[in-house]
Amino acid sequence: MGVMTSNVDGGLTLHAEQLTAEAFRPFGDVVDRRALGPTLAINGGTAQRLHDLTRIDVARGGHAAISVVRAQARTLPFRIECMERHLLGSQAWLPLGGARCIVVVSAPGRRPAGPSLRAFVASDMQGVNYRRGTWHHPLIALGADAEFLVVDRVADDGREDCEVVDFAAQDVRVVVA
Repeated sequence: MGVMTSNVDGGLTLHAEQLTAEAFRPFGDVVDRRALGPTLAINGGTAQRLHDLTRIDVARGGHAAISVVRAQARTLPFRIECMERHLLGSQAWLPLGGARCIVVVSAPGRRPAGPSLRAFVASDMQGVNYRRGTWHHPLIALGADAEFLVVDRVADDGREDCEVVDFAAQDVRVVVA
C-alpha cells in the first residue's frame, strides 16, 4: 500500500509504489505489454497480437476514440495541483517510445482527499485503464517529454467528460523512493 508522510511545513508527501495489477485493481486495469497473456497469430503468421488487454467502457452518446497525447516531463518531487475523473467512460493510456510515468489515483467518490491517494511508478511497458469515475492526476511523464496512446470516450455532441477539481490547497507532493 502507498505511504503518505507529513512534511515539516504541514504538507503531505505521497510515496509512489511499483505499479502492479493487484495494487491497481480498485482503480482499473494495468495494461502491460510484457504480459504473456493471450496472443493471436495474425497477418499469415508474421505477427503476434497481444489480444484484448483491457476493455474500453463508454456510455451512450459517445464512441471509443484513439488519440496521442504529448506530455511534458515533470521533475520530482511533484506537487499535485488538480485531480480529474471521467464519469461516462473509462480512459486507457499506454506509453509510446519508452516513457516512464507516475500514476496518481483516488477511489471514485465525491472528492479526492490527500489520505485516499495512491501513487504508482509505471514502467515504459505499462499503461493503465482507469475505471469510470476514478479520480486521477493528468499524465506525469518522468525523465523526458513523452507521447502516450490514449483510448477513451469522445462525446458525439462534443461535450467533454472531464470533471476537474483544484487540489493545490491540500499540498501533496509525490516522490519515488
